[in-house]
Amino acid sequence: MQNMLIFGMGYTAAALAARLRAQGWRVTGTGRNGDLDFADAEAVEAALAQASHVLSSVPPDRAGGDPVLDAYGAALRRWPGRWIGYLSSTGVYGDVGGAWVDEAAPIGGGRRTARVEADRAWQALGPRVRVFRLPGIYGPGRSALERVAEGRAHRIALPEQVFSRVHVADIVSGVVAALSGPPGVYNLADDAPSSQNAVIEEAARLLGRVPPPLQTLEEAQLSPMALAFYAENRRVANGKAKRLLGWRPAYPDYREGLRALNATTSPAATSTDPAAASSDHS
Repeated sequence: MQNMLIFGMGYTAAALAARLRAQGWRVTGTGRNGDLDFADAEAVEAALAQASHVLSSVPPDRAGGDPVLDAYGAALRRWPGRWIGYLSSTGVYGDVGGAWVDEAAPIGGGRRTARVEADRAWQALGPRVRVFRLPGIYGPGRSALERVAEGRAHRIALPEQVFSRVHVADIVSGVVAALSGPPGVYNLADDAPSSQNAVIEEAARLLGRVPPPLQTLEEAQLSPMALAFYAENRRVANGKAKRLLGWRPAYPDYREGLRALNATTSPAATSTDPAAASSDHS
């Protein structure tokens, strides 16, 4: 039996675990949806010894270190398994003024220096490693639909700002494709980078709501994290994953992704078509 150990069983990794278990894998993991205590080194190293594959979705800590490598890096270097994955971020590319970036683009020029160092440190574990650089992640329960419905959405007067995103189900399918694909770094993003405003406007249209008013950054009074998001501008290319992994996003743009999410959560869908929930790839 194939056996995956996941460090950091959060939103995305839990979706991956569900897919693997459905395919007959044994999956163990740390984190809020896992069954291991990260601090229990004996239990974690025992699970590592049984694992054929390892994936980390744990981000750098506040001190800038990688918690998994700090605690278990030596064990991972000794581990004889054949596949290591790391969920990184396209934030490593920094601000490129809206230009396209692929996996050959320079990294380290942006605000996420700790993520850059972690990205490089995982790559340094050798030829077993696949690093997946992810843009804004959305999916069931975590999308512009919820932000609009709850009155938390913003439209900001930055007409040139664009970003890429990816549906959580497409991350899962990309990682699964990489289980039999070559090692390396892969961007997993949709095909249609666009403005945040366009995404919010489409969510409002699907919900029959009036979009939030257009504001300046100052008027919106955003959190520091949200402000940092608007400070970077890039389009993420996904051609390498398509060429080498045979991967194609099921949701190639935000319209298709939001439409599918809205269909699975609307009263009409849930009351008249119980099978509709099967498209919620969580």
